[in-house]
Amino acid sequence: MGRLRILLLGPDCNPESISIPFVSYCHAAALAQRHDVTLVAGAPVEPAVRRAKAPFRAIEVVRMPLLERLYAWSLRRIFKYNYDTQALTAFGYPFSLAFEWRAWRQMRRRIFAGEFDVALRLLPMTPVLPSPFAFFLRKGPIPFVIGPLNGGLRDAPGFSQPDKREWVFGLRNLSRFLPFAGSTYRHAAAIIAATSHMRAQFAAHRDKLFFVPENGITRSACVADTRSPKPGAKLELLFVGGFVRRKACYLALRAAAPLLRSDLARISLVGDGPERDRLEQLVKSLEIEKAVSFSGWLEHAEVLRRLRSADVVVLPAIREGGGGVVFEALASGAVPVVLDYGGPGDIVHPDVGYKVPPTDEGDVVSQMEKILSELAANRELLNRLRQQGMAYARECLTWEAKAQATTQVLNWAVGRGPKPDLPWSRMAQVRCVS
Repeated sequence: MGRLRILLLGPDCNPESISIPFVSYCHAAALAQRHDVTLVAGAPVEPAVRRAKAPFRAIEVVRMPLLERLYAWSLRRIFKYNYDTQALTAFGYPFSLAFEWRAWRQMRRRIFAGEFDVALRLLPMTPVLPSPFAFFLRKGPIPFVIGPLNGGLRDAPGFSQPDKREWVFGLRNLSRFLPFAGSTYRHAAAIIAATSHMRAQFAAHRDKLFFVPENGITRSACVADTRSPKPGAKLELLFVGGFVRRKACYLALRAAAPLLRSDLARISLVGDGPERDRLEQLVKSLEIEKAVSFSGWLEHAEVLRRLRSADVVVLPAIREGGGGVVFEALASGAVPVVLDYGGPGDIVHPDVGYKVPPTDEGDVVSQMEKILSELAANRELLNRLRQQGMAYARECLTWEAKAQATTQVLNWAVGRGPKPDLPWSRMAQVRCVS
């Protein structure tokens, strides 16, 4: 099939940022390797996007100087750069509408002149911020596709400390009354979800709903295994993430404690945050101080180096939509042990790692303890999972693989290809779809 001419809406795509802006930029750049992509971006990210020199057909910039200054001031002074708050998402609604309205006015003549085959909205990623573009294109001339979408994941049930965010979900339900909320998904030719928990939200649109994971990895991260453990070596455990409640580092420590006390393993905690004092107290109470190291935040290159020397990555997050560390762990040969919930549960399967059902704290700790003990005693199993995980990452989890999956959806939306079968679990099946 030929190259598609894609009008891609990515207001915050940023190769020099982190999290969703970076993830979305990498997705857009991977699509630009396969298609003629016109990226529509906001003025604040224009310099970074141009410096990266991805092969976009064109970069169209939407300039809203007054709104951009207002948003930047509010982000700094009111929200204190807290991107994890739902209040910021709600605050962004009028800015998102304004961006798409301006983008439509800039691009509509070219759309109707036949310059594009399809419009794809990558950002915002949250499903509660609707898209006017879907309404504007409801009668053509090109189909509108939205996603990957992610968000709205509650904390896994059965864990201590009630979720203080619970009241927010009542407010999220009000989003369906926002202007363009209904038309966004009614008029979209295809909807791409990033995690399986989104299926229930879009059950009414299941005939045009597809799964493509939020994250990806670069080909350069998929390197050969250079580990050469000595006989009787300790099991090297690693945790990477913020020391916040939802990352549940305390579960990793409790599960690893028997091995750590027996001097059969050691664990490095990469990250920092408000839970650090509690974690340090937990380490003392478990009597595992000699086997635990707090590394703080590290440069990304150093995190990758540690992943390449670790045996196991323990990531028992009770709320994790994406799970980029899981992708990097698999590519680096560190066997993931995760909670079967959210993004990590969609990516890990039995041939490459372990995922524990989110029953309750005691059971999760017990199950993870058994898994770690088994891996410490069975290096052959550990090595087999490692090699299979690295192959899985090379074949299925790169940005190129993500762009390939997205291409299948876009080709179907424009009538150039069959409806793709993108699985909701065990993403290894993607390799079988051409």
